[in-house]
Amino acid sequence: MDNKTIMLGNEAIARGAYEAGVKVSSAYPGTPSTEISEFLAKYNEVYTEWAPNEKVALEAAAGASIAGVRSMACMKHVGLNVASDPLYTLAYTGVNAGLVIVVADDPGLASSQNEQDTRMIARSAHLPVIEPSDSNEAKEFFKYAFDLSEKYDTPVIFRTTTKLSHSQSIVDLCDRNEVEDKVYERSMAKYVMMPASAIGRHKVVEARELQMEKDASTFPVNKVEMKDTKIGFITSGVAYQYVKEACPDASVLKLGVVNPLPRKLIEDFIASCETVYIFEELEPVIEEQVKSWGLCVKGKDLFTKQGEYSANMLKKVIYGKTEEVFEKAEAPARPPILCPGCPHRSVFSVLNKLKIHAAGDIGCYTLGAVAPLNVIDTTICMGSSISLLHGMEKAKGKEFIKNWVATIGDSTFLHTGINSLVNMVYNKATGTVMILDNRTTGMTGHQEHAATGKTLKGEDTYAIDLAELCRSIGVKRVIEINAFDIVNLEKVIKESVNGDELTVIIAKAPCALIKGQKFPNVCRCTPEECKKCGMCLKIGCPALTKQADGTVKIDETMCNGCGLCASYCKFGAIKTVERA
Repeated sequence: MDNKTIMLGNEAIARGAYEAGVKVSSAYPGTPSTEISEFLAKYNEVYTEWAPNEKVALEAAAGASIAGVRSMACMKHVGLNVASDPLYTLAYTGVNAGLVIVVADDPGLASSQNEQDTRMIARSAHLPVIEPSDSNEAKEFFKYAFDLSEKYDTPVIFRTTTKLSHSQSIVDLCDRNEVEDKVYERSMAKYVMMPASAIGRHKVVEARELQMEKDASTFPVNKVEMKDTKIGFITSGVAYQYVKEACPDASVLKLGVVNPLPRKLIEDFIASCETVYIFEELEPVIEEQVKSWGLCVKGKDLFTKQGEYSANMLKKVIYGKTEEVFEKAEAPARPPILCPGCPHRSVFSVLNKLKIHAAGDIGCYTLGAVAPLNVIDTTICMGSSISLLHGMEKAKGKEFIKNWVATIGDSTFLHTGINSLVNMVYNKATGTVMILDNRTTGMTGHQEHAATGKTLKGEDTYAIDLAELCRSIGVKRVIEINAFDIVNLEKVIKESVNGDELTVIIAKAPCALIKGQKFPNVCRCTPEECKKCGMCLKIGCPALTKQADGTVKIDETMCNGCGLCASYCKFGAIKTVERA
């Protein structure tokens, strides 16, 4: 097989895994990495799964590697924090068959709560990092990552960014390499990381890293492109594309392996150029190492640590700001908002009415922080809402949290919320935890999870009962309720926050965007009956707009007929009717 096609970076990574002979992949969905697993699931030769969280995903992939087959785990950058416990120790154990960890960083915070740089974690963990600059490199470099993993007996981090994950370029397709399974051999010294073994393996890690540093200058993915020697750039990943666009005549040292760095290659390149710029997004990971060698380069003194880079940014620094053609056009602002028919809006509208604060979590429901709902007060990380509520009670007592709840989605609850709820039960907490069960992992594109009854491959499986799970860990008061039943929801929330026991409220209604859903109804407003009170507008549904005369109009092309606006209309001007 030998042909070309256009692929997203994430699709190309999946193709690279297939061609590399990968047999096991485990992941937790997280933008911008999610589509890798979805594309990979289409290859029947590869076992793919959604894990409850990134720690479990990496451990499952490690088990497959130790057993003797090429394996991988996928996650976004903050997911690597969750997986860091096994990550640091797997650097010690090494691998049997190749193990590659895909980590997607998010410069510019397109869909994340921070801009951390995975290269810094990799340096701390003593793990090599490979970074491609386009889709074809994503595929080819991914195959190379397994060669490095097996040659140097180490997990390899494959770093991407949002721009690479979601941009397209031409990819050369190749046949799958059916790699023979490695034989598993028991080795306590290698795989059992009690102190005596770990001491010995730490020495192995140091020796491996030194060897890789020596070899890095000969790695084929590190390339020198010599042109005009007045200006040189050391760069990697998508930033390389910006260099080629902005300064096509400059000399470039393009790094495919960004940890460890090829010192001799870098020293020789800098010696051959008059001025060298290190152009890297986020942290000065390359720059600080190069400067520590006593070499003269320019970097973060000219380029920001924040956000995505661009060719325009580079042109402004190198050529000045005089040419308006280089000015970046600002796109009009589009504030984020919950979708029409979203069950989270219903829950937050009730909390807003009751003037209750919410400790929030990671997911679509974070949008409950913005106007007009204004409910979410905190968002830290996956599963943190429940722990924050617990900490508030222990700090200020039960009275303080009588106008607070913790809100968390069904997928996030299974990710890391369970342990937080166990902590509340164990340490005799009260408080109200609301699981917003919309039957999917919504914000990352509607992936399945352990409570939906479907696997990543779409096969039927056991669906965890969230209510029974909560009861099994000791929560006595568990209430399941329709998220759109605002009358009973208000009653239940009032009783719960004013009670003296731990309560879990599971507000249930499917996400409006789950594939295959039908919406037989639509909401309509009769202008003659509208009293112009604006109560329906307080829920912030984008399908509702206020007309010049003060009446409300509902866009039926956007409306999903959830009836929430009708529930808030006390004059019967809005009715839910069958869609024509």
